Amino acid sequence: MPLSPIIPEKSNAIVNAVIKKLREETGREPDSEAIVKALNKITVWLYERGEYPLAEPVARIAFDLAEQALGKEHPDTLISLNNLAGLYQAKGGYSEAEPLYQHALTMNERVLGAEHPNTLTSLNNLAELYQAQGRYGQAEPILQRVLAASERVLGAEHPRTLTSLNNLAGLYQAQGRHVEAEPLYQRALAAFEQVLGPEHPDTLTSLNNLAGLYYAQGRYSEAEPLYRRALAASEWVLGTDHPDTLTSLDNLAALYRAQGRYEKAESLYQHVMGARQHVFGAEHPDTLRTQLNLVVTHINNQQIPLALQELREMDARLQGFVGSQFDNTLPEQVRQQ
Repeated sequence: MPLSPIIPEKSNAIVNAVIKKLREETGREPDSEAIVKALNKITVWLYERGEYPLAEPVARIAFDLAEQALGKEHPDTLISLNNLAGLYQAKGGYSEAEPLYQHALTMNERVLGAEHPNTLTSLNNLAELYQAQGRYGQAEPILQRVLAASERVLGAEHPRTLTSLNNLAGLYQAQGRHVEAEPLYQRALAAFEQVLGPEHPDTLTSLNNLAGLYYAQGRYSEAEPLYRRALAASEWVLGTDHPDTLTSLDNLAALYRAQGRYEKAESLYQHVMGARQHVFGAEHPDTLRTQLNLVVTHINNQQIPLALQELREMDARLQGFVGSQFDNTLPEQVRQQ
């Protein structure tokens, strides 16, 4: 397939490598659709490994090529668009992600229908973005719609349905609706263990979610073994610097802090902060959140000079993030309470 001169030379190199691999696997020249599908798979693979800086250029190339070769409404073009939006969200670029998610949703509903799995994925992605921004009133009806449609279209124990169940439970928890959240988390965890196995990443996310609910309720003795189990499995399956592993470490640090085990909490927060700076960058919301948690732990542990030093060091980065997200996000207000 001749490559458009619109695509930059670096992109051509990536596309040519994909073409070569597909040619070797199939024994024939791949068409544009096959190339885009392969690029989308590479994007998802890198994303799941937490390799966001490597995934983003591949996602951009996939989307540009899909739009040119397949058209703006082709399902693979919309998958590429969703992937790119997901990477923006993972980096904390909420204002960049939202219009892409909304566009992908509009196109999927028009092209594939309101209950097609790709449409439900688009809806779920948009709801997760709203939840990350604290826009719970907008997220809840979307998540309820996705769950009902997923159960109808895919079945009650399909992994996508269980993810929707987890997401709705997470929204309830974020709103303090713990009684509603707990049975959903428990149902999702039991089904994930049965369907995917006890060490699958989706099972570990579900395990962390249930532990987080117990933590929020002050049920620390129930939360700790779940957090420890999730952390050990994440390190084994995903690696020590994977974003999900860092989330597990962060969760355990928060538990230690709540229990007054400040030295253990400080050690874990410092490790997580260093790893997140390396993986995400210094201005990513998760990096800033971890550093703020470390500041609070220093204060709890009567280490005021250390807390002030951390705050001075992060002041400019925190202000920069707040400025970029203030128009449509609430997390900073939540963190300042």
